Amino acid sequence: MISQVLGELVQEGFQVVVVDDGSCDDTVQIALTYPVYVLRHPFNLGQGAALQTGITFSLSHPDCRYIVTYDADGQHQVDDILKLVVDLSTSGAEVALGTRFYQKSRPPSLRTSRFILLKLATWWTRLITGLKISDTHNGLRGFTAEAAARIQLTQNRMSHATQILTQISSLKLKYIETPVSIQYTEYSLKKGQSIWNTIDILWDTFVGGLK
Repeated sequence: MISQVLGELVQEGFQVVVVDDGSCDDTVQIALTYPVYVLRHPFNLGQGAALQTGITFSLSHPDCRYIVTYDADGQHQVDDILKLVVDLSTSGAEVALGTRFYQKSRPPSLRTSRFILLKLATWWTRLITGLKISDTHNGLRGFTAEAAARIQLTQNRMSHATQILTQISSLKLKYIETPVSIQYTEYSLKKGQSIWNTIDILWDTFVGGLK
């Protein structure tokens, strides 16, 4: 999927940072065929660590104004990047969180069991953060450079998504939700959350802390 995703992003003229998190396939070789920055962890650290690496690198560029996190499994839509950036620039918000549940209904391509799991996760996140959000663990997010610099991810695994929201709350960052579209495929669903991932996230929340 990385080739398709990078092709779409490059065609739109975005500056792209690819973080290869210790993969053992041809991700790096494929990414290097595109005009993008490629960073590599020598071994797998987790998605949270990959995001922090990408954010830190992006902030080292003086012309960086906005950072958008974007999953590489093909589920996100490239047009939604501009929606996030426009919402940030026109609303005065510091963070734009993509939401797939702005219509409060289950997307047709999302399984009922996954929909229920995600809604329960959203309820839990609202409870512990106090944020009035309709979606959680959505990988499509936009930050101003100033806000991204204040986010410091210490949770390397999937609980980083909850940590981001916790820090938005504790830092009192102004946030908005932006409706986005998610294209679910068999591949992206396999890469998504399972009940065991959810248990791991809850464990990290209670034991590791999410400050």
